[in-house]
Amino acid sequence: MNLVIVESPAKAKTIEGYLGKEYKVSSSYGHVRDLQKGNNAIDIENGFTPTYEVSSDKKEVIRELKKLSKEATTVYLASDDDREGEAISWHLKETLKLKDENTKRIVFREITKNAITQAINNPRGIDIDLVNAQQARRVLDRLVGFELSPILWKKIKTGLSAGRVQSVAVRLVVDRERDIDKFNAESSFRVTASFPLEQEKTLVAELPTKFKTEEEAHQFVKECVGAKFAIENLEKKPGKKSPAPPFTTSTLQQEASRKLGFSVSRTMSVAQKLYEAGKISYMRTDSLNLSEEAMTAAIAEIKSSYGESFSTPRKYKTKSTSAQEAHEAIRPTNFGLHSAGADDSERRLYELIWKRAIASQMSDAQIEKTVATISISTRPEKLRASGEVIKFEGFLKVYVESDDDESGEIEQKEMLPPLTVGQDLDLKELKAKEGFTRHPARYTEASLVKKLEEMGIGRPSTYAPTISTVQKRNYVVKEEREGHERNYREIILSDGKIESLTQTEITGAEKNKLFPTNTAMIVNDFLVEHFPNVIDYSFTANVEKEFDEISNGTKTWNGMIASFYGDFHKQVETTEQIERSEIGTTRELGVDPKTGLPIYARLGRFGAMVQMGDLSEDEEAEKPKYASLRKGQFLENITLEDALELFKLPRQVGEFEDKVMTAAIGRFGPYIRHDGKFVSIPKDVDPLQITADEAIDLILAKRKSDAEKFIKAFDENPEVQVLNGRWGPYIKFGKKNVKIPKGKEPESLTYEDCVELEKKTPEKKGRKAKK
Repeated sequence: MNLVIVESPAKAKTIEGYLGKEYKVSSSYGHVRDLQKGNNAIDIENGFTPTYEVSSDKKEVIRELKKLSKEATTVYLASDDDREGEAISWHLKETLKLKDENTKRIVFREITKNAITQAINNPRGIDIDLVNAQQARRVLDRLVGFELSPILWKKIKTGLSAGRVQSVAVRLVVDRERDIDKFNAESSFRVTASFPLEQEKTLVAELPTKFKTEEEAHQFVKECVGAKFAIENLEKKPGKKSPAPPFTTSTLQQEASRKLGFSVSRTMSVAQKLYEAGKISYMRTDSLNLSEEAMTAAIAEIKSSYGESFSTPRKYKTKSTSAQEAHEAIRPTNFGLHSAGADDSERRLYELIWKRAIASQMSDAQIEKTVATISISTRPEKLRASGEVIKFEGFLKVYVESDDDESGEIEQKEMLPPLTVGQDLDLKELKAKEGFTRHPARYTEASLVKKLEEMGIGRPSTYAPTISTVQKRNYVVKEEREGHERNYREIILSDGKIESLTQTEITGAEKNKLFPTNTAMIVNDFLVEHFPNVIDYSFTANVEKEFDEISNGTKTWNGMIASFYGDFHKQVETTEQIERSEIGTTRELGVDPKTGLPIYARLGRFGAMVQMGDLSEDEEAEKPKYASLRKGQFLENITLEDALELFKLPRQVGEFEDKVMTAAIGRFGPYIRHDGKFVSIPKDVDPLQITADEAIDLILAKRKSDAEKFIKAFDENPEVQVLNGRWGPYIKFGKKNVKIPKGKEPESLTYEDCVELEKKTPEKKGRKAKK
């Protein structure tokens, strides 16, 4: 028997189907061992020698693999074809005590019969340089995390953590927020004009330049009263659009975010399932390369589905010097399969991958652009109208790439109506509208991945875990924020009359953007001041280059760690001497005009807050009052006036059923407290303005919702209830939730039915086991 060890059970099942009875395919379920816990995992004095241990949840897996490997003639280590996969194979070889003579390393970039057969026929040994590069990353990140995190606990707040890549990602978000805070919007006036034509068509033109002041715009509009407008020139320009290259990990994460609304971690999870099912090639890659076999298959599919003229074979070259061109971009394993996947998420992501890969081998789109120049008899400026028509669709028939501001719909300007040079035009309306410059855009998950990649920070396998980590650690929050009203001016010329108006618009609304928390601001400033090299953008990018050098065998891994660690450790020792009061977790804002008590803004156990009064050891003394900061408020720029507003909460709203209703803000947002129960206040209602009637409505709506949630309970055990949940009815069995099978009526369930269903429902693994 031959034993093949892969990383995941789903992959094992697919591969075993290809290899036949002579092969047993088993799974290691990912990493089998890691650095031991505690401070003794790395022997700093002896070349940073690491000590590894088998994870507690993998001991049974190792026992089973040992048994199978002893019975096997040959053991094939078939973990993923990247540094992490190489390290997994090495750890398996070491842990299972496999012998060189009957152990072979095989790699493949897709799970197809042909790829698996080729891998079996072309085995190699474990590439120790790749293992060392992964080992260097793991050791360096452990050293940085283990030495920096305790400093943050002591000096700022318990429970904080730092990391070489995560702290740089947080810095990007913090720096962007401060750029936005410093930004001053400037206004200008954009002029547009509309002219009616025959057959109820309208020609819309624009002035290429903008006016800086309202006076200039008004003067222009005034001088257009009674002016003659005519077509001075018509120009046709041929143009083309070329397709984007096939996906890398980074571009897949960006495009799935824009087009499908997927988070970065969701994209990788869904892509992993498609890969393990043999539907796509390996999804952790920074290569744009397609194999000759893949290109041939794509071209055959294009010619078959769209015709010869739509096919243009293309080879893309990756700009990144560290990209492995032997690897491939992300693509379908079978271009003839237009749809694949076990659920809607998989099908949508597969379709995106298929379209992008197919489009990359298709012809350019041919476009004809027409520009009309319109003269104004009373002014030297010219108006311009443009339109375009697609002469040949090419790749646009299948796919167009999105950018961060649009969802990727084909944005085609309308074709201009028939026009002739010298043609006179009648003015319907001319408008000068005030617009404002926009502050730098906040990052989305997709644009943050793009920025990290552009700066050379991290690698394909690190983007998703990094962005998930900074959110889990509460350094960054992803959320929507409502916009605010803003006035703008309009000057309109119509029927020979000028009208000046003040209009209002909603601006500043944000959707799924990344915002730094107050904790992120303080931790970032602390690290920038005391550990500038650790979160310096160029240092972090250079570390990635050094990992590449280790993987190429041109640098020793422990030498690289040693060159970093000496200065870093000295800085840790120096920073431990700093007093907590010097770090800036507290700002004095001023004095309360009513009580004369000092008011501070500071970072507390549950986040940013304001405090009125000082702590005193005297038990008789009045205790300080506290209030949480509201969404979007930062410790570094909150004012005394802002703080005084916050102290107006909690406030008594009124009484209901002879009990007081209190409005306040907690960790999870504004709420009403009544009779010991809490009811959330909606986003569009201000807790400082909410009325008694509005509060009563919220309480009654919550009661109605809770009543509808309850279906039935049982005398035999009050902890067992049948309830209505967000995704339908379920059984609450103590702390365990149990699904109700299809076809079972929730109302008809007996206590015995619930007990039986509970027994059949496995316990969910705890967080540690899951990790």
